[in-house]
Amino acid sequence: MSSEALNFNWNCKHTWKKSAKNTLWCLLGCAIGDFGTILFFQISNIPFPVIAIMTLAIINGLITSIILETFILMRQNFNFSKAFNTAIGMSFISMIGMELTMNITDVILTGGAVLNWWVVPIMLTVGFLTPWPYNYWRLKKFNISCH
Repeated sequence: MSSEALNFNWNCKHTWKKSAKNTLWCLLGCAIGDFGTILFFQISNIPFPVIAIMTLAIINGLITSIILETFILMRQNFNFSKAFNTAIGMSFISMIGMELTMNITDVILTGGAVLNWWVVPIMLTVGFLTPWPYNYWRLKKFNISCH
């Protein structure tokens, strides 16, 4: 292990708070598209394979997260192009990790494509915890965040 890796500071409370805020915005964006898709198929009873619903939920979660983050950045005086590129470039890895763990959790606990009162908080918790250390690291090492 390099000396830089050994000396990395994981104990900065300010950075943990800021990275938590960034992660929560990402989680909100992902959850809107993801849960909306699953809920649509759950309510409509359209016969569609679970894997297809989960794949569509992941794609829609990524799209809504990018839209939300682009909107937030535009409110911070970024032009559309810069806001969009920042939203994709800085947090896409977080979004993918978040989406995958949320949907894997749903599949493990319910069989997939099911939202109910007890699985949603678990999905949100794993969706938050998965990318949070990565977001902390990116913020601390590069001073890069999306919000």
